Amino acid sequence: MIILAIDTSAVASAALIRCHEPLVPEAAGAAVLASFATEDTRSHAEVLAPGIRALLAEQELAGADIARIVVGVGPGPFTGLRSGIATARALAFAWDVPLDGVMSLDALAWDVVESGAPADGFTVAIDARRRELYWAQYAADGTLVDGPHVTAPQQLPSLPAYGAGAGLYRWQLEDAGASVDEAFAQAQPAAASLGLVAAARLGAGAPLLDTTPLYLRDSDAQVPGPRKRAL
Repeated sequence: MIILAIDTSAVASAALIRCHEPLVPEAAGAAVLASFATEDTRSHAEVLAPGIRALLAEQELAGADIARIVVGVGPGPFTGLRSGIATARALAFAWDVPLDGVMSLDALAWDVVESGAPADGFTVAIDARRRELYWAQYAADGTLVDGPHVTAPQQLPSLPAYGAGAGLYRWQLEDAGASVDEAFAQAQPAAASLGLVAAARLGAGAPLLDTTPLYLRDSDAQVPGPRKRAL
């Protein structure tokens, strides 16, 4: 079985995951066939579809070969998340395959656990702009403990913090009692890890999310009010 994973919560990324059937927990039978991720946090719509097309061509696959699509549902900015989720929904409809969501921060937490997570747990954080972070707290095995949230950096727990958001606000986090892992100071959620998270959960019989985006903020766009009278 081949899963197409997509995430645009921070950067645009996609990956093809091969899973042996039946699926098993811990993604033991899953492997990343191919993946791409940009460094730009503002060009999701321009690069995502061509990137997916290139991945399929590289592996000599077509839409008919994809058994399931999983997409990161955030948290993240409106424009970025819309690009990824809209693309995933369109492809799932066109290819007539199941579509599921995974919280994007879970992908970053997967990477932390794979590298050896602290015994007392940790947080992962990405930039939410406006001097805030999107973050969540996890146990050492990657189980979600709290979140996701969008807050000022000083409001994160006093735990080791991972991710590009932690690297961006290192001094504020350290002043508040947290520590920043240097190896993950520029890390963003990636579709390859998102796909492995999905494979592990499907293998364990755990439910995935729907594709409702986790914006965590109200939209800046407002419905215009009535025109003011000139007289």
